[in-house]
Amino acid sequence: MAGSSSLYEHYEKEFGKLVKGAAQLETVATDCRWAEGPVWFGDLNCVLWSDIPNDRILRHIPGVGTSVFRSQCGNTNGHTRDREGRLVSCSHGNRHVERTEMDGSITVLADSFEGKRLNSPNDVVVKSDGTIWFTDPAYGIETDYEGNKSEQEQDGCYVYCVDPKAGTIKAVITEMDRPNGLAFSLDESVLYVADSAFSHGPDRPHHIRQFNVGADNSLSGGEVFAEINPGLPDGFRLDTNGNIWTSAGDGVHVYTPSAVLLGKIYTPKTVANVTFGGPKKNWLFIAATDSMHILHTGANGAGRC
Repeated sequence: MAGSSSLYEHYEKEFGKLVKGAAQLETVATDCRWAEGPVWFGDLNCVLWSDIPNDRILRHIPGVGTSVFRSQCGNTNGHTRDREGRLVSCSHGNRHVERTEMDGSITVLADSFEGKRLNSPNDVVVKSDGTIWFTDPAYGIETDYEGNKSEQEQDGCYVYCVDPKAGTIKAVITEMDRPNGLAFSLDESVLYVADSAFSHGPDRPHHIRQFNVGADNSLSGGEVFAEINPGLPDGFRLDTNGNIWTSAGDGVHVYTPSAVLLGKIYTPKTVANVTFGGPKKNWLFIAATDSMHILHTGANGAGRC
């Protein structure tokens, strides 16, 4: 261990380039019930995120403040942007994946598979070919807290790939327990997927797996990339060096692409998800239980911001 402070735990010296000792957590909201799914809109200079039990999407504009972006939104969870910059969201309450068009209208991208309703789409990512990949655990239908209590129609909790142009949906991973956060490697040759089933029992998974992505979007492999302790992995993002910044029970853990734990960023409460943003894509937005924090880092977020 290279060193530690009240905010950081260093395991490798490279971590010192990613976090700055003088940087502190800035809190921009504290009135959420469960903050999730942050996504940065650089062209609008704002971050959006879900407050799932309160059924609303919040917006923070740096230097301006925080407000409600959308209410009665179907208990949205994860968000991302597609190749055209449109908001793509997972709705627990509506049990579908939706896209917000530029005129504000909503297009449903996926709500069923093989004639049965989806469970409760959780997190989503868009590949460079325009395909939309999302996880579908059952958290939103288990109780009325994060969605609407309902019977599960699917035989399991799967990861799906939607091709909006072809109008097709395919289950690409069917053997995970509770697939949750997901992201592609920088060259899109690897798909990382979190399994957060530890939330339902101490003997169940709390790790991130890695799958090889074929030219036809088929997947192979699936070995464990990293087991997260304490707690479990939920959402995560990559920086421009391919490092994975993942949520955990005590904060944010940072791993190299070869699964070396570089260090930890401690937070007062459990982290659900993160994203990079800001003018230089070096602000880390951290959704932690009832709060949204910002940490200025030495890293830059990968992908569109």
